[in-house]
Amino acid sequence: MKKLISFFTLTICLTLNAQEMDKSLVQSTVTKLFVATDQQDWSLVEAQFADKVHLDYSSMTGNPSAEVSPAEITSSWKTVLPGFDHTHHQIGNFITEIIKSKAHVFVYGTASHFLENENGSVWTVVGSYDFDLEKTGSNWKITAMTFNYKFQDGNSGLIQKAIENVSKK
Repeated sequence: MKKLISFFTLTICLTLNAQEMDKSLVQSTVTKLFVATDQQDWSLVEAQFADKVHLDYSSMTGNPSAEVSPAEITSSWKTVLPGFDHTHHQIGNFITEIIKSKAHVFVYGTASHFLENENGSVWTVVGSYDFDLEKTGSNWKITAMTFNYKFQDGNSGLIQKAIENVSKK
């Protein structure tokens, strides 16, 4: 009887440990996405995504969501983000749910964009994100990314200046 109880206890511990490990890997994938974006490490950004991604920024832009490739995502981001002197994406308050090989992550997000300008050098966007991920082998890949816009503050004209800066390079 003691051996049976020990076996079940060990099985439960291993299962819980595996779930916590997956949770950590899922959250690490989302975190890497934002850190790599700020570092403009586009290959690392792309590596966090599945081959096709449901991308939805409609709450902020009004544009419809779309199924896109990682390269299409970074191609778009490259038209503006390198035009800022600095960007800083801060995420937190992770709520992570995993069911078998699928995961859902909710996080709060704040994106600060800095570009020296006489009319104000900071543009900040605040909202939350919903991510869906799937496990492929031992890796988790983002299959869907939805930004839920709340508000922005600062000089929103900086985005056009950043685009102009990129086009001059």
